[in-house]
Amino acid sequence: MDILKANKPSGNVTTSVGWAAKANTEAELARNTHTLVVGPYLKERGGRSNDEGAHSLRSPEARLDEARGLALAIDLDVVASVLTALSDVRPATFIGTGKIAELAEIVADKEVSLVVMDCALSPVQQRNLEKAFGAKVIDRTGLILEIFGRRARTREGSLQVELAHLNYQKSRLVRSWTHLERQRGGFGFLGGPGETQIETDRRLIQDRMIRIERELDSVKKTRGLHRKSREDVPFPVVALVGYTNAGKSTLFNLLTKAEVLAQDMLFATLDPTLRSVKLPHGGKAIMSDTVGFISELPTMLVSAFRATLEEVISADVILHVRDIAHEDAQAQSVDVERILGSLGIEVENHDRLIEVWNKIDQLDLDARQNLKAIIDSRGDKNIPIMVSSITGEGIDRLLQAIELRLAQGRTLLSLDLPEAIGPDLNWLYENTEILERLDKDDGSMHLELRVSPSRIAQVSRRFAAALVKTA
Repeated sequence: MDILKANKPSGNVTTSVGWAAKANTEAELARNTHTLVVGPYLKERGGRSNDEGAHSLRSPEARLDEARGLALAIDLDVVASVLTALSDVRPATFIGTGKIAELAEIVADKEVSLVVMDCALSPVQQRNLEKAFGAKVIDRTGLILEIFGRRARTREGSLQVELAHLNYQKSRLVRSWTHLERQRGGFGFLGGPGETQIETDRRLIQDRMIRIERELDSVKKTRGLHRKSREDVPFPVVALVGYTNAGKSTLFNLLTKAEVLAQDMLFATLDPTLRSVKLPHGGKAIMSDTVGFISELPTMLVSAFRATLEEVISADVILHVRDIAHEDAQAQSVDVERILGSLGIEVENHDRLIEVWNKIDQLDLDARQNLKAIIDSRGDKNIPIMVSSITGEGIDRLLQAIELRLAQGRTLLSLDLPEAIGPDLNWLYENTEILERLDKDDGSMHLELRVSPSRIAQVSRRFAAALVKTA
């Protein structure tokens, strides 16, 4: 199984039938691929991990379990997983010769054809390990790229994955095969005299990357036009972000009554989905479900998916969905915050961000009380909302919190309307939030409204005679 194959989409949209057939074929290949997952993690020194950031919050066992989950996410047959404690990283092979010999025995004994190293390997390290094991070796980045390639269903998603894939493959072109070292004569614009095969491969990859970037620029412009049209309506945008498998898609389905793929697997969602959601006082918002984040998310993927992630950057409200029942919930939160920071969204004191503590249905009473104590200690600012996207608990509070956050910067109006104003009343329900309505005996009514800045002038002109006060 060539797990590093390039994803080469054709046409403008991948049909669901074609995508399903492709996925089934790849799944069948994966199920027949005996896989060894290796967690080569640096030892702790002085009680602290050598790894930086969120890794210091995770146990090696938890990290290896996540790596297994990544392999299982594309149906690989994981026959064994091994923890390897490292004092230092070896430049040639990443791990020491003794551990290589031990792992080689496992590869031979279990007939392993693919070894997943949960780390970032250099091209030379990957090549040397493949020689030592007699099996295909990929690192964490290669595995995540493969998952993304499997999940991409739209033309845009396929292009983004292929761009990241080519960028990765470009760095893997080392002179480990004789055909990459032979020289070839010049042939038109394909290469000058004396050009080696490796130079040709690199140049062809670079040319393909340039074409993809141009297509993605077109996608970016189209997204910009769609975003502008939504601003003209206008509907505010609420973006869901969070660690992969935090329950974003299940929550998205519950809030929007949609049927987006929601499964207990890493990276179940890749292509962004937009749906409308109704707020408590009748207002509407556009909700965006985005790709899940993960620790050590390759920089090339963040870059390739920037057009998609711009939905998050420009969102009016960002919901950071956390699997609060997960043992590594805090470490996952740190990883998400780091990626948001790379997009220019600083989490601390960010007035657009709401933390959503999901999966509380999986907690016992003591754990819930502990979480409530943590929330109470935070004071009144940026209070997390505890929800269950399975039972629906806390969803009303979440919708109220979204509405209140969207209300910041909006204007409160009071109107006294005479009777027989059906079209005008309908317009108000479509374009403002009706907070309170009082129908009087004479057929007139009193309304309390919340109006976005873009609608203030229209309301003031259309209902100048009925306007009572502005707050």
